[in-house]
Amino acid sequence: MQGKHAQIDPNDALVLFLDLQTGIVELTRTNPLERLRKSVAALGKLATLFGIPVLVSAVREQGANAIMLPEIRDTVGDYTIHYRSTCDSFQNVHVRDLIRSTGRHTILLSGVATELAVQLPALSASDEGYRAFVVVDACGGMSERTERAALDRIYQAGGSSISVMTLAGEIAGDLREPRGQQAVGILFDMAKP
Repeated sequence: MQGKHAQIDPNDALVLFLDLQTGIVELTRTNPLERLRKSVAALGKLATLFGIPVLVSAVREQGANAIMLPEIRDTVGDYTIHYRSTCDSFQNVHVRDLIRSTGRHTILLSGVATELAVQLPALSASDEGYRAFVVVDACGGMSERTERAALDRIYQAGGSSISVMTLAGEIAGDLREPRGQQAVGILFDMAKP
């Protein structure tokens, strides 16, 4: 039986992109916006390469539709934005039901702000028996202090964190195989200035 913090199986994972939208992503103070964009793109490419489902969730600001980071569409193709009226995605019945419908039990969370849009669903996911992994370089917080507090709380609740680089290496498999080579190529693309 796998431990709570065992390696990630791409066949049991899903990516949850949260509030990566104009007006919110610019608020990141713990992860420079350009680094955040590259990490989101790399996470999207890995999801596509390994057939990991992607859910995109956002809030409407003053009733307007969200304009998501273009890196999401560029890497995962067309998607639907699942709007919610709560900070915690799991409190939104529609989003929670979509997550459940995938049959997957490992959630890779990416978003801004770590303290709110990422932390709250990570806590709820852990409470409901999911394995919640915050993809730290594909997230942005309001301050180092408050982001650290959010991550500590997630860890205490049974969640974990991972970087895009670690995720790629973990799910790449045999690096002599084409998919393993493509996963490493995604990392090289991410590292380019």
